[in-house]
Amino acid sequence: MAIPHRVLAGVLVLVFAGAALGQEFVKADPERLGMSAERLETLDAGLKAYVDEDRIAGQVVLVLRDGQVAYSAANGWRDKEDGAAMTDDTIFRIASQTKAIVSTGIMILQEQGRLSIGDPLGRHIPEWSDMQVAVPDGSGGYTLEDAARPITIRHLLTHTAGVSYGSGPARDRWAEAGFQGWYFANRDEPIAETIARMGSLPLDDHPGESWIYGYSTDILGVVIEKASGMDLQSFLQQEIFDPLDMRDTHFFLPEAKRDRLATVYRPGADGVEAIPATDGMQSQGMYVDGPRTSFSGGAGLLSTARDYARFLQMTLNGGELHGARILSPKSIELMTVSHLGDIPFRGGQGFGLGYYVLEDLGANGSLGTEGEYGWGGAYHSTYWVDPEEELVVVYLTQIIPATGLNDYSTLRNGIYQAIVE
Repeated sequence: MAIPHRVLAGVLVLVFAGAALGQEFVKADPERLGMSAERLETLDAGLKAYVDEDRIAGQVVLVLRDGQVAYSAANGWRDKEDGAAMTDDTIFRIASQTKAIVSTGIMILQEQGRLSIGDPLGRHIPEWSDMQVAVPDGSGGYTLEDAARPITIRHLLTHTAGVSYGSGPARDRWAEAGFQGWYFANRDEPIAETIARMGSLPLDDHPGESWIYGYSTDILGVVIEKASGMDLQSFLQQEIFDPLDMRDTHFFLPEAKRDRLATVYRPGADGVEAIPATDGMQSQGMYVDGPRTSFSGGAGLLSTARDYARFLQMTLNGGELHGARILSPKSIELMTVSHLGDIPFRGGQGFGLGYYVLEDLGANGSLGTEGEYGWGGAYHSTYWVDPEEELVVVYLTQIIPATGLNDYSTLRNGIYQAIVE
């Protein structure tokens, strides 16, 4: 990985320092990190405007450069109705940000010799051995044909397995089986049983032929359980959360942390409004009071900006943080290059093993750097890592659907315009 090229000293915001495992962030001067404190005020004002205009209830943002934090903020409300202010340690539903962590778990198992990402999925979950594909018939229906090739673990990591969130040609069968949407926290059965039943349903396309976003990483969570002999929560705790001191990252929240969980909001006629506590996948209490049985590898985790930044800094460091080696640099390298080849994706982007990868800055049309990687979550959170600029960005909020917002652009533009060296 790149060696920091700026002199690192001073005190103002937050910092990673030293090599002791579990060491906390301390404050540092952004000017020493090559970022303008004056220009960061533009970012600060832009983000606060979304709260002031009641377009977002609250947000937490953490920006690291050279392993130190150049900017952090906690704006607005964790719970407007209760008058609880947003804080740096607020806990968020990170939804699909779970995917990068579970993908890392797969790579850990490959390094341990327990699997290979080239393995056919059926070797680990037999119910997924002989798959069929639903092919549209041109009249609103579909026919079934045998999959051209087996699904591999790499297909799942790259979302090229042909598995959606139940929105393909055979959506009727997926709906009848109870598979539409990504929410699993309310299911009172182990995820392995759920995924085994899913294996009887037709795919949306032949494996390896298109990028389709869906349950692939939930399936990978079960692969981890089968290969490790542990439930997904225990495996991630042992291999990632404990070594990285991710102390507030859970599938189900301890009761003592309930008050730190952010409320979920939605756009309303007069600003944002809290989603009712019993409203399906947005349920406020299910991650605390639910069955605590189904560990969703695709969208199930809760976390904080602090914890997720530690995970991302580990990837930027080539698989290590503060003396804890999670992966080798070569595994990180493989995860953060595109594996799609000629398969279409977004403009200027490819997709690696759990992340988008920016390949063409001009085609993408946004401020950034070729080689950056990241993703986001359904509750409107996002993150990215920029290796060339030695930058880690974590942005957490809780609004669904996030209609009419351009805060991602405000965030990205505000960060990059503040980089002056």
